[in-house]
Amino acid sequence: MSYYKGQCVTICAVAISGICATHAAGQALSEDHKLIASDGQSGDGFGQSVAYADGIIAVGAYKDDDFGNNSGSAYLFDADTGAQLFKLLPNDGAPNDLFGESIALGSGVVAVGAIKHNQSGAVYVFDTSTGVQIAKLVSDDIDDNDDFGISVAIDNNIVAVGARFDDDSGVSSGGAYLFDALTGTQLLKLTPEDVRPGVQFGHSIAIDDGIVAVGAIMDYENGNNSGSVYLFDANTGVLLNKLLATDGATGDVFGYSVAIDENVVAVGARADDPNGTQSSSAYLFNAFTGEQIIQILPDVGGVDDWFGYSIDIHRGLVAVGAERGSSVSNLPTAYIFEATTGTQVAELIPSDLGMNQYFGRCLSLDDDTIAFGALGGTVNGVSTGSAYLFELPDQLRCHANLNGDAALNFFDISAFLVAFSEEDPLADFVEDGAFNFLDVSAFLAEFAAGCP
Repeated sequence: MSYYKGQCVTICAVAISGICATHAAGQALSEDHKLIASDGQSGDGFGQSVAYADGIIAVGAYKDDDFGNNSGSAYLFDADTGAQLFKLLPNDGAPNDLFGESIALGSGVVAVGAIKHNQSGAVYVFDTSTGVQIAKLVSDDIDDNDDFGISVAIDNNIVAVGARFDDDSGVSSGGAYLFDALTGTQLLKLTPEDVRPGVQFGHSIAIDDGIVAVGAIMDYENGNNSGSVYLFDANTGVLLNKLLATDGATGDVFGYSVAIDENVVAVGARADDPNGTQSSSAYLFNAFTGEQIIQILPDVGGVDDWFGYSIDIHRGLVAVGAERGSSVSNLPTAYIFEATTGTQVAELIPSDLGMNQYFGRCLSLDDDTIAFGALGGTVNGVSTGSAYLFELPDQLRCHANLNGDAALNFFDISAFLVAFSEEDPLADFVEDGAFNFLDVSAFLAEFAAGCP
């Protein structure tokens, strides 16, 4: 094994000429699995939130009634088979908690937000292998109507939680917190100095590789309710950058959705008007410099599409939900874009989608799979809800883009070398649990094939 690692620099260097290939034409894709709760009933709102990671799909049903009206629940499914694994319920659930409003998956854990628990909100952490609750997260300055848990994200066993109506910097100024996922200990509270009343800092949140992104949708630096996103160091709480759209304007609610992968931040502006009123848009930023990289728009956009209601980014692909619009079907939909160019490469449309199903309200992209919630689904009654799982076709994948910047170059080779030497699963390209020449060969082949 040491021979392969020692020779990897020489071997990988020959692949540097294999730069990105042209992507396939944009295409419409249908789901591989449709997920429904085994005990779903009318009004459950299954699909209000969704997360996907490590072969598991987590779905929130925030109006389920196991502990009383709108107490809420969440479910875990096997992504390969679509089989339900566990139903998650908090140990102290109560009516109107809205448990399942938000959800996030980490390594072996799932975090679920209940924004009205005790009138202020809470986040619960469960073991994904057993479904057992292991922690309850509540901020040390919690107060009524904070909506603590309106947004939640996990990375490296750190849970990031948004509380959009926290009042520390004025009414509804908002707050964000970091917790240890396993112990429930609060690590930091994030509150930038320039946050003002009413901006709803914490409406959206994301965390990756030591950087936390927090949306403040009612910020007014570019006009009333134009919105912004703040980036923090997850270890120190230090503000790194404040992101603003170069064309930001009144009412855009920039930051309505946010995601981060490596050093690229994806932001949705649900009420932007590039193709008519609230047609909406999305943006990519460099996390280190704060500079806007590109604005993303669907090939065909229209009034009230709400493009950017949800967003995610992973290895050079960006997924964006348009809860109210589609260029193909005039139904709610979602799109896949190539991150470097902003080119639309796919539109995702469930085979049985109808009006008022809210497909695209939430989504989660990881590796070769993307999951969506549709809380208005009607399989077991009105607004029972459903979720959909799409496997991305080979031509949309770019496995060799290890640093997430959507370009194949020496930085990806360097990332592979580091992962290979540390026996990081990122470098296990043949997925056999071993680290040897087969992984090197597979990486080189992917690198030479280029990005879509």
